[in-house]
Formats: sequence, C-alpha cells, structure tokens
Amino acid sequence: MNITANVLRNLNAYIFFCLATALAQSQTIGAPGTRVAEPFPLSDVHLLDSVFKQNMERNARYLLSLEPDRLLHNTRQYCGLQPKGDIYGGWEKRVFAGQTLGHYLTAISQQYAATGDARFRQRIDYIVQEMAVCQERYGDGYIGAMPPLALAALRGLKAGKVGLNGAGVPWYTEHKVLAGLKDAWVLGGNAQAKTVALKLADWVDALTAGLTPNQQQEMLVKEFGGMNEVLVELYQLTGNTKYLDVSRRFYHQAVMDPLAAGKDELPGKHANSQIPKVIGEAVRYEATGDENGRKIAENFWNLVTAHYLFAMGGLSDKERFFPEDQASEHLSFQTAETCVSYNMLKLTEHLFEWKPMVAYGDYYEKALYNHILASQEPQHGMFTYFIPLKPGSFRTYSTPEDSFWCCVDTGMENHTKYGEAIYFHDDSNLYVNLFIPSVLTWKERKFTLRQETGYPDGDRTELIIQSASLKPLTLQVRCSSWANGPLTFELNNESLAVDAKPGQFAKIKRVWHPGDRVKIVIPMGLRTEALQGASNKVAIFYGPLLLAGDLGAVPHSTNYPWSREHNANIGATTADVPVFVKESPTSLLGNLRRIPGPRLVFQTTNLAKPKEVVLRPFKDLAYEYYNVYWDVIPEAEWAKQLEARARLVDEFNPGEHQSEMEHGLVADHSRVGDFKNSKWRDAMDGGFFQFRMKVLPGTPQDLCCTYWGGDTNRDFDILINGKLLAIQRLSGEKPGKFLDIDYPIATGLIAGMDHITIRFKPHDGSIAGGIFHATVLRGAP
Repeated sequence: MNITANVLRNLNAYIFFCLATALAQSQTIGAPGTRVAEPFPLSDVHLLDSVFKQNMERNARYLLSLEPDRLLHNTRQYCGLQPKGDIYGGWEKRVFAGQTLGHYLTAISQQYAATGDARFRQRIDYIVQEMAVCQERYGDGYIGAMPPLALAALRGLKAGKVGLNGAGVPWYTEHKVLAGLKDAWVLGGNAQAKTVALKLADWVDALTAGLTPNQQQEMLVKEFGGMNEVLVELYQLTGNTKYLDVSRRFYHQAVMDPLAAGKDELPGKHANSQIPKVIGEAVRYEATGDENGRKIAENFWNLVTAHYLFAMGGLSDKERFFPEDQASEHLSFQTAETCVSYNMLKLTEHLFEWKPMVAYGDYYEKALYNHILASQEPQHGMFTYFIPLKPGSFRTYSTPEDSFWCCVDTGMENHTKYGEAIYFHDDSNLYVNLFIPSVLTWKERKFTLRQETGYPDGDRTELIIQSASLKPLTLQVRCSSWANGPLTFELNNESLAVDAKPGQFAKIKRVWHPGDRVKIVIPMGLRTEALQGASNKVAIFYGPLLLAGDLGAVPHSTNYPWSREHNANIGATTADVPVFVKESPTSLLGNLRRIPGPRLVFQTTNLAKPKEVVLRPFKDLAYEYYNVYWDVIPEAEWAKQLEARARLVDEFNPGEHQSEMEHGLVADHSRVGDFKNSKWRDAMDGGFFQFRMKVLPGTPQDLCCTYWGGDTNRDFDILINGKLLAIQRLSGEKPGKFLDIDYPIATGLIAGMDHITIRFKPHDGSIAGGIFHATVLRGAP
C-alpha cells in the first residue's frame, strides 16, 4: 500500500502499522495520489558542521530559554486554573494568544525528532500533560488559549453565527494548537497528545457539522491557517473518514476554485492566508487522489514563481500579493513576510515528491539560502518578520520575550528542520536535492551516505558511501538550472561520464560499496536576475547566493536591531544607494571582481556611481544597510542626474521621520501615508503642514515638488515665510504617474536668508498635497 509521504516522514513503526491497517480497511476513499519520491524522517538526516547546524543549535538554545509555564499562561487562566508563569509579551498578550504554544510544540517536536535530545521530549511531555488537564476542565474537547470572547464566537457556530465578529482569527490560532498536538504525537512520540488532538478535532467537527455550504464559506472569510491540512493528516493517521469530511468544510471556494481553473486572482489577497489552504489541498490529493488538489497546488506554485517572486525567494508587500509584474512599485520595508517563505517551502516539498523537478529544487534552494538563513539574527537567534527590499534598508529582529509575531513562531520551526529536503528516495533511487553537509542513514536499504561540502562558498561537494547493501541504487544529483555548464563527476578519483546538463538530474547507477567517493563540481559564476516587470532593475547572484550591496553598519538605537514591534523601522532613514552606469544590464558582470580570500566578496569597478560598492551574500548582511536591486542606467542618464545633483540645495522627504525632524516639520490636521513605495504627506481642510529648507541668498532657485498625477480636487496655497509663492490645483492631469512641478522663487522672497519656511495650506473644503518629495534647486542654467 502506498502510504503518504508526510506521514512516512515522521512515524514510528507502531504508527506505520496502525495507519496501514486503518487505510486498508477503508473502502470509501480513492487511492492516494501518485508520489515519485519520498522524504526521509528528520531522524535519518544528521547535520554536519555548517551554517545550517549553527543556526539550528542557536535556535535550540532559544527554544530552551522559553518557559513552558509562561507559554501555558492563557491556556490555564481561561479554563479557570491559576497560571504557573507570567504571560509573555507581544502577540501573546493579544488576540493571537496561543499560536506560539502550538508552533512551539511543533518546533520542539521537530528538534527532538532531528536530534533525539531528551530535553525537548521532557518539554513535550510536560506541555501535553498540562493541556490535557485544561481540556478536561473545558469538558467539550476544546483546548487552546483563546480569550473568552473569541471562544464564544467559535462556539456560536453551532447556532449558525458564522461572522466570528470580535474574535480575531480563531481558526488560524486553533490550527496551530491542533498541528502542534499532532506533531507532539507523531514526531515527539507522545501518546497522550494523540488523545488530546483527536478530542480537539472532534470538537471542530461538532462546531461545524450543522453549517450549510453557504455558512461554511462565510466562516472561511476569516483567515483559518491550515485547518484543512491538519484534519486531512488526522485522517491519514487514523483512517477515520470523519476527519476527512471535516476538512472539506475548510475548502475555500472563492480562492481555490479559480486556482483549480488556472486563473490568477491573487492580486490584493493576503499572501500568507492562501498558501496553507493550498497546502491542505495538496495533502488531500496525497491522501485521496483528488486531482483537484493537485491542480490547485501546481497552478498556484507556477503562478507565484513566474510572477510574484523577489530575488531572495520571498514574496508579498505589506503581506499582500500585488498585481503581476509590478514588483518595482513594491520595494518597501514590508516586503517578503518570512511566514510566506516558510509555507512556500512546505508546498514545494510536496510538489517535488509528486514530480522531482530541478525547478522545485532550485526554488527551494533560493528561498532557503537567501530568505530563511537571512531571517535569523546571528547573535541570539531572533527572527525577522519582513525582509525589507527598499533600497538602502536593513532588517529588524524580534526580542526574546516581547514580540512573538507569527514569523517568530514559524521561525522557531524553520531552523529545526533543515534536514527534511536534502534527500528523497523511492525503492531504487536516491535524490540528492541540496548540497548541505550531512549524514543520511537509510535504514531500510542499510545505506549510509556522508555529504561533505563547502558549498555554496565553494563549487564542489563530495558524497561518501559509508555502508551499502549489494543491490543497485541510482544516485540522482540535482544539476541547477543556473549552473554555468554541465556538472563534472569523479568516482574514486577517476573521471565519470555522466549526463549532467543544467536543469536535469544526473544519474549514477551502480552497486555501491563502503568507501566509494563521488566528487562533484558545480560550475558557478555571476549572473543577473531582472526584477519582475522592470528589466532595468537587476539583482546579482553568485551561484545560488543573492549578493547585496554592503552600505555600512546601521547604528544601534532603541528600535535596532531588536524591536518589540515588527514595523518599528518602517519610516527609518535609508542609506544612499549608488546606481550602475552601463548601457545594458547584460554587460555589467564584467565590472565585478572577486576580492581574494575565503569569503565571497565582490567589488564593482567602473560601474557604480557616485561611488563603487562591495557586494556580499545577502544572508550575511545582518546588521548592515543593504541594497538588492540595482538601477542600471546609460551614461547619458547619469550625466542628467549629475546635473540635477549639482543644482540641489536641499531635499525634504515627507513622511520619513528623520527628514521631517531635520527640517523642523510642524503640522495640524495632517496625514502621512505610503503609496507606490513612496511616503506622502497632506493637510486636511482647516489644517496645514510646514517645514524649513536651506536656500542660497541672492541666487535664482526653484522649489520642486512631486505629487501623484492622478490626484484630483486638491486646491491649496504654497507660502514662503508667510508670503504666497503659488496657488496649486491638482486635477488628475497625469493619471498613473508622478507629477513634478517647479516653482521659481523670487530672489526678493529670500533676500538675506539661508533658510525658509515653506507652508502648504488647503483652500476651504479642499486638501493640500499630498506631496511625495520636495527639493530646492539652483535655477536651471
């Protein structure tokens, strides 16, 4: 019988037997979906020293620093028991309370499965025991940490009240709890967790059983995490079709049906809400053979990777999908939510199992090296929420006890499971998908393989057979599509003829013997990757690694590098970013040279203006200002920019804290916002805003302001030191584009002055602005 991969991934022999028996007895469900490659359990892959093992150990120390009783605070309090520890801060004190406990259970269960460290098993056992006590107090199967209002809203489903008003996103939170209990059972080997999890799943069934199809869909308007996924997994584990039936109540037609039809209706949708739904349908395909689930998963992955990805493998701006190929307008401080890549990697692993393709491995590698590794703070193991891609930006990390954002919680999991996508197998093939130092123990085949590599800093890896049975086995090695040419192979120091062109798997079939060594060279070099929809903005890669400009260290401050709030630095000042002056992006690689030494460091030569820049792997720029996408402009355009720079007297950036403080902003009835990746400020009827700017006495000068050309019905005065400079009306004269307007400043207005105060004041019933940028320029020659 073909048992699903996500179950095989983790189960012990007893659960294997129970699952096989249960599924064999079920006659009402179709055959499981076709799978070509199976993953290995985390316990079968041991990491050797590398950045991955170091990250894993750093994360383990953080996991052990957290106190289970503090994570259980609300769980005990809301069921009427005295908490044993003070509640943690951040999201744990808000409507998301309890999600961390579920993710934490998953993380420590994965850590235990990967390492066998008894300290994590002890925590699993303690937490599950406490949850079981609390579940008994509730008496109806519920267990969690939801505030009473949220729990009452969920229980209202029995009466057909599906709006969940005032409850936040209770199914999202409850999914984390149920998934954590499932993992404590399957990965942590805790039998009590099985009992608690199934009681909770039965409670979910009882709440939703009476909903009509329309009510079910109304319920799903609120984010519900991966409820469909975990319920299908419980069906796989028990063979009880009840859980499969319950999972179908979490099929979100408004999102899934267009994906099944291959339609792209993603723009505007919350990115991380959709991916778990897709994963759930992928798991449904694996459990039942439902082809609709496979179509949804494959269509979604293809759409996202073709139209929505940033160079580091992440996606989304302000947590949402933006219109296809408009990424250049969405390089902000709020790009690339880390949870999104966490879920995309889960989805990609399922797709690889169905059809081992180099494209899946290439994406997994890109997001793993350039997003997941970059998401961990290297001193204390803290976590990013967003990975900013705004030019000249930097990363913000969580605090140990006062953040607990969703990306802290998935981050705890990310760094416990690095071993799960390195190798895959079927009966006669072993897929080497990632080049990470590790030891694989394939118990069923009595086959042990050791991978030693300095990749991707180096261009080679070595596979050493430590034990093998006398049965032919085919090694299939991923040949990355980005490779500079065919990979080369040696077997026991002799050249081996292998078809190893980029974009395919190189196959070596033989009877392997202990001591056999396969040396692989992966041709790596520099390449560019254009931003979606903007061919003149490019990122630079060396092999799988995204390179970013090192623009200098970020000074430590109250909000840097650790912050309670993930959005603490959204309005922070960025570093100045050079441009690349070249006639074409395709010709710039010749102007990069590697700096000698063991690390990957590159220097631009005769390329970056106004000064050259050093490029380093993006993942390593933890505390620096950086830039990823480079504007490539021809010499003539650079000459124009130089001329504009020569005219610049002063520059003001509305909505940016540092610039507004330096220019003495004063405002009343004024608003700020962010549009097209630019900050703006306006003033409402009866209000104003003003700021000070430098001027050159006795010199002809212009005030240049940038507006949005689509704004209409905006009438306002622009005054200098209280005297009228201009009356401006915005009437939508340049829709879809920014609008620059120059206002000549009469020398009499600024005679004898080195600073002026510029005020924007709306006419009655109107709005002043918004303005996106303001400069004082010397008069044009």
